[in-house]
This record gives sequence, C-alpha cells and structure tokens, in this order.
Amino acid sequence: MKKTTKLRELLKVKEILVAPGAHDALTARVIEKSGFKTVYMTGYGQAASALGKPDIGLLSMTEMLDRARKMVSAVDVPVIADADTGFGNAITVMRTVEEYEMAGVAGIQLEDQVAPKRCGHMLGRKVVSLDEMVGKIKAAKEARKDPDFVIIARTDARTVHGIEEAVKRAKAYEEAGADVIFVESLETLEEMQLIHETLTVPTLANMVEGGRTPLLTNDELEEIGYGLVIYPTASTYVYAKAMLDLMNKLKTDKTTANYTDQMITFPEFNKLVGLEDYAKLEDKFVRE
Repeated sequence: MKKTTKLRELLKVKEILVAPGAHDALTARVIEKSGFKTVYMTGYGQAASALGKPDIGLLSMTEMLDRARKMVSAVDVPVIADADTGFGNAITVMRTVEEYEMAGVAGIQLEDQVAPKRCGHMLGRKVVSLDEMVGKIKAAKEARKDPDFVIIARTDARTVHGIEEAVKRAKAYEEAGADVIFVESLETLEEMQLIHETLTVPTLANMVEGGRTPLLTNDELEEIGYGLVIYPTASTYVYAKAMLDLMNKLKTDKTTANYTDQMITFPEFNKLVGLEDYAKLEDKFVRE
C-alpha cells in the first residue's frame, strides 16, 4: 500500500492518529520503532536541529525538502511534513506540493500566515486574507498527482482575530478541499469543542508543551472529536535537555563514565540504526 493511501486509511478509523514530531531522521526512526504509525516532520524542530535557530521562517523549501527526503528514507511509516506557508503564493504552493510529493511524504501542512512565518504559539503572527489561503488550498489540490496525498490546512487566525474568525476560516478551508483542518493556538477546552460543531473532515490537535493550547491526553482529544494529534516540540525539548545535562556532567566530572546509565548502549544503538541489515547486504553483495 502506498504511504499516502496508508495515511488516508489511518485517518478514517475511529481511533485518533498519534503522530509524534521528529526533528531529524534518527528521531523519526525512534518513533517508528516505538510502534507509532505516523511521523510528523516538525518545522519547529527542523529550524532548531538544522540551524540551531528559532522557528521564524528561516528555512527555505530546498532545505525543508532535504530534511523530508532523509526522514522518509529512514522509516516505512507515512511522514506528514510541515510546509510552512507553501513558501510563496498559490503558484509557489503548486511547486511545493509537487516537490514534497516527489520527496515521498504522505501529506503536508500549509498555513495561512504571512511570510516570514512564526511558530504557531509565538506572538506577533499575521495572517493572509481568507481568499488568498483558499486559493492556495485549491492550487495545492490542483498540483497533487496522487489523489491520496493529504493536504492539511492550518489557520493561525485565533490569536490575531479571535475564535469566530478562526472557525470561519476552518469551514472555508474545508470547503476549498483541505483533507484535514488544523486550527492553531486554541486557548480553552470550549474553543477546541467549538471547531467540531461544523467541520466534517478530520481535525488536527497540536500539543505543544508550554504552549497556548491545553495539553490534553490522546483519549480526551479523541472524545472531543479530533482525528489526528501531533507533538511537534517534545522530542526537540527532550533532546536539548538531555544534551545540556550531559555537557554539564562532562564539564563537572571530566568524564562521561558517570552518565552511561542515561545513554542507549552501543549494541542497542547499532540495532536501532539497522547495522545488522547492512551487514547482511554486505554478505550478499560485496565481493573482494
């Protein structure tokens, strides 16, 4: 089954689809090995891991595509990739869809922010007109070659213009043909429930630790009506905290010997990255 079709099938089942965020290919592999059925390529995490900088629209489409290809090649499960604003107008969005589809991702997220965009839980965001975003969604639909390629439309209007405008845009984006609707930065449980009163397509919940939206359990989100939940920041925060702890310990103890209980072992890591598989390929094909 194609990964796009697999993602479509996963979105149809009653159980909420959990897509942990991956900031690099190794993280994506850990997510898959842990039994999750989908990986979310977080733009927030790409900015942090590729540049060591904040999520404020600094990465180009070329850079994001490179990260997407590597992530797709590292796992067998579908990858949903952040595509920011589509990197331009509606015509640029068409090329973005074509390139992401060729990179092997199963679906992309497009948002209605003004470029350069910002993380959806930062202040200072601005949004394009409703009509401009509707045009982008229609252009994205026109551009995809695989009808199962999933288009996720995100609105950041809640923080800027209030919940009524966010709901209005969510409905308009659904009518424009988006497969999944993502209303960013909802601030209360009541708002999270409100967006499900008129939408019929699957909805996406964004669980950002320390963000503007209540951090609910997957079961609670499913009960509200969400079909998909992403955790875009968790792996990046855990990685950064672990690295800070490790470096502080090394600086203090002048060795890593006292920190090995916090590490994956050498054999376990080799298994995680598939060293045994490559050894079998060498036995099969390499001749000296």
